[in-house]
Amino acid sequence: MSSTARRFLRPAFFLATLLFLCPVHAATTAAPEPSSGFVAELTARFLEARHYNRRVVLDTMSPEERGSHDGRVLNEALSFHGRSHPLLNDAISTRTLRMFLDNLDYQHMIFEREDVDTFETLYATSLDDRLSARDVQPAFDIFNKYLERLEEKAALVKKLTSQPHDFTLKEKLVLDRHEAPWPATPADNAELWRLRVKSELLQEKLNKTVSTEAVKNVDLRYERVVRSYKEFDATDVLQLYLSSLAQVFDPHSEYLGPPSKETFDINMRLSLTGIGAVLRSEDGYAKIVSLVTGGPAETDKRLKPNDKIEAVAQGDEPFIDVVGMKLDKVVSMIRGPKGSTVRLRAIPNDAVDPGTRVLVTLVRDEIKLKDQEAKAKTIELPVGKDGKRAAGRKAKLGVIDLPSFYADMKGGGDAKSTTRDVARLIAELKKQGVEGIVLDLRRNGGGSLTEAISLTGLFIKDGPVVEVRDSAGGVTALKDNDGEVLYGGPLIVLTSRASASASEILAGALQDYRRAVIVGEKSTFGKGTVQSMIDLEEYMPPFFRSGKSGALKLTIQKFYRISGESTQNRGVIPDIHLPAPADHMDITESSLKNALPFDTVKPSEFARTDHVTSALHGLKKASKSRLLSSREFAWLREDIARYKKQKDDKSVSLNERERLAEKETDAARTLKRKKARAAAKEPAPEFKEITLDVLDGIPPKPVEKSTETAKAAAPAKEGDGEGADYEKAAAPDFVLDETLAILGDLIAANPEDKAVAGGVRSKLALP
Repeated sequence: MSSTARRFLRPAFFLATLLFLCPVHAATTAAPEPSSGFVAELTARFLEARHYNRRVVLDTMSPEERGSHDGRVLNEALSFHGRSHPLLNDAISTRTLRMFLDNLDYQHMIFEREDVDTFETLYATSLDDRLSARDVQPAFDIFNKYLERLEEKAALVKKLTSQPHDFTLKEKLVLDRHEAPWPATPADNAELWRLRVKSELLQEKLNKTVSTEAVKNVDLRYERVVRSYKEFDATDVLQLYLSSLAQVFDPHSEYLGPPSKETFDINMRLSLTGIGAVLRSEDGYAKIVSLVTGGPAETDKRLKPNDKIEAVAQGDEPFIDVVGMKLDKVVSMIRGPKGSTVRLRAIPNDAVDPGTRVLVTLVRDEIKLKDQEAKAKTIELPVGKDGKRAAGRKAKLGVIDLPSFYADMKGGGDAKSTTRDVARLIAELKKQGVEGIVLDLRRNGGGSLTEAISLTGLFIKDGPVVEVRDSAGGVTALKDNDGEVLYGGPLIVLTSRASASASEILAGALQDYRRAVIVGEKSTFGKGTVQSMIDLEEYMPPFFRSGKSGALKLTIQKFYRISGESTQNRGVIPDIHLPAPADHMDITESSLKNALPFDTVKPSEFARTDHVTSALHGLKKASKSRLLSSREFAWLREDIARYKKQKDDKSVSLNERERLAEKETDAARTLKRKKARAAAKEPAPEFKEITLDVLDGIPPKPVEKSTETAKAAAPAKEGDGEGADYEKAAAPDFVLDETLAILGDLIAANPEDKAVAGGVRSKLALP
């Protein structure tokens, strides 16, 4: 598949940055590379020629400026010779500058008003022309000024932590200054930082940290921030700058430098080639956070979490010291072709002698990111009509946890596929005799458009799944055409405010077909746009093709439910709403800057396979009754009321007595709930886990209990009192519990679906 044709649906904040490849940092003063200008011009021209929202740019131009730009073909837009004036204009330039400043200094506490005024005078209306001329120097000038101001703030923090602070005063700290103006004077800025440092010292005091350690902790926190930004190299600055430009068009378009592009690919295919060590940068060292089960490092047993990597060598070559080196460069040195050898010199975390070093030779292998794969579990619960459990019977229910819509874009017979994995899990659930399934999408932020369509096809016979509209207004219905159903029984899709993009396509389609009951928070995320990943290397001049040009994730389409409604800014509204604090949080598409608007298109023609309408009223009634009598949901309503009050306040007290009272109240509330759970003596649901490894005949590894876990699991000793019991009473997943209860009601209401649960044989060849 061409790189320009790859389509993804994932909100920007759900693009997880794996610590295998955390993008950080190099020189104290950043400067562009020779190729940076070409990358910037390509990014600008693709945005003006291919972005779904390019008409918004055209609408900001006069008729004379607009000319014939609307009909330009891509080759003209990307021509490096005799190029016409780009669509970018002064309005886009001004918005790009503001976006870049906000991305650097979101809380408006690093820059001062004088800095911003200077930037606006120099660049507000010239960035468009500079991009056309391949000039990205303004981004580096602004970044270097930011770094200078950041070092000043770190020095100010040290000064403030050395001073006494009066925690009896009735002062408050505003938590969110994003919409506030930048401080007008150095004195105003210093006052903001005094309150911020006071807040952090007060928090340390409430945590019962010794005063000298509290000062050290706060100082070190800002030293690390400065160090991380000092490690920024040209790629990091360029990525931040060009992503700021792209986000003027919409919040999901962005430029990805080579490290970030590799992270994206890893997340999609759920694999990488290396040693299986998750790293992070700490005080100049690449520190091991964890080891991937079954990876070369974990199997070797010599490296352990918290060890620090001091040097890296390829095969028999000499060691290269990596202390102080940018983390993604260290990662690239440790990675390599499957079967090749890498040597590491590490500082053991548990060494008694500080001079101890461990030399480890490892053979690189493919690392599967198992934690992000689809997985399933079964449970037996009583079901009864109209929620009457006592008079009911036990039924086996299945839950499929799907974290993302992943797919290996390189293809091939064994390429990673969400649909293939879920189909295998469904086949096993059917084999075990489940009478209903919950598809849990609560933490699914999206992924492959193709996988969203094919996965929906496992639950319907055929028909349209989603409509997509391009920037020219053309609408195409994308369909499931296999004519077969893998699973036709009772189905619930569980969603949250974090369920986005591809999740919304699946949930929306199954809701429109009335194939499944949608259960969850007030709405899903509300991202109704499709992105294409464009490898810029293909368009670079030959003398700059070094494999380091990065990629542009570009919004090229909007998608619509087959009902004709967009999910954009609105999301999928559940059939049965389970309240949550997230219902009141500004964490969805509608809260993002430059989000595209909601609209509609002509509905598709499709035949409903209605499995839920007749039962829905009874399901809602029974669920509402359970929620009203549920201890956990009563506590949840208390939490929601408390959150709404805090949200309206928008500040935090810096008075020790007030904060201590709040902390004691919170601790008492938590303790009371733990005791209530322990006293209820309600057994935890007994799930039977099903993973893809289990289906492949790989037995699960025994869980090694830590000292703390073993201590918690040990029987209470005389004198322990009630503490040993209530501390073990973990908070249940009461949202899933209620969803399973709804599924039980659905099974009882539609007993004829039980026969269908065996399903029609799918054409998928399952190994």
